[in-house]
Amino acid sequence: MSWNRLALPLLASLTLGLAPFTPEPHIVGKLRWIAGGARGMAPMDYFDTVLHGAPWIWLIITAGLVLRDLWRSSASER
Repeated sequence: MSWNRLALPLLASLTLGLAPFTPEPHIVGKLRWIAGGARGMAPMDYFDTVLHGAPWIWLIITAGLVLRDLWRSSASER
């Protein structure tokens, strides 16, 4: 089943994508920092944002592909 393709990206997003978890998920803090103007951000902070954001991008792309495949298979059954 195509939903199994979501397991690894989902696991990566919930672990690497959110770690460290306290006091708030790391990616949330970085995105707030960027949304606030990114004052004081060093190149390492941008790299860190990409590192923690990559699993989420992977999950979004994989979910889109799974939904596309489901849509195509349901359209071909009609």
